[in-house]
Amino acid sequence: MLYIVFAMKGTFLKEARERAGWTQVRLAKRLGVTQAYLSLLETGKRHLPSHLVRRLARLLDLPATMLPVMETSASRGRLTNEWFEAQLARLDYPGFAYRKRPGTRLHPAEVLLAGLAFEDLEPRLVEALPWLVLHYDGLNWEQLVACAKARDLQNRLGFVVSLARKVAESKQEFERRRQDLRHLEEGLEPSRLAREETFGQGHASEGLRTWLRSKQSEAAGHWNLLTDLQPEHLPYAS
Repeated sequence: MLYIVFAMKGTFLKEARERAGWTQVRLAKRLGVTQAYLSLLETGKRHLPSHLVRRLARLLDLPATMLPVMETSASRGRLTNEWFEAQLARLDYPGFAYRKRPGTRLHPAEVLLAGLAFEDLEPRLVEALPWLVLHYDGLNWEQLVACAKARDLQNRLGFVVSLARKVAESKQEFERRRQDLRHLEEGLEPSRLAREETFGQGHASEGLRTWLRSKQSEAAGHWNLLTDLQPEHLPYAS
């Protein structure tokens, strides 16, 4: 179950409203609430309900890390590669913009964890997971790691973070993320699982598993994952 919930503070709401050039009267009208109620939200005297946070994120163009996680991914029914593609497009993953369709934008942490758990994720979508780690630096890592451990996904998360760190170390634009990613990787190390598993390959045949063992990187071997994915394969790494 996914428990990561962002609690938007009233001071942040006020700053975001003013930065967008909205008055309390205008924003209250668009939200369908009274100005007095909006004032209570901004002063922290009322808790911001999740449905209003989603409206605010859309109206004030807030980053996706401000979105609440409304439900578990499992409760959405059977996930598909098309579902992941749509979510990545809404999160502005490079190369997917032309595929963006109307719909609910989800918190990056929810998409990341769902992708880690999905057994038959297409390679082009697996490649996007380290990008979520790199691009969205406002994730609540303590809660995200706890959720990953609860679902035995720490090896997959550790490998994805390792890929993201290597990209950050090779690209100047991600320099500010390098130390955080190193610390995150180190924090996952004590919970590393000894069992071997595939990553995005589903129920691979023994022949495929043998081939993947021969192609796995040092990092993939360290995290006991059968995958040939390496940093240079990521389209945003160059």
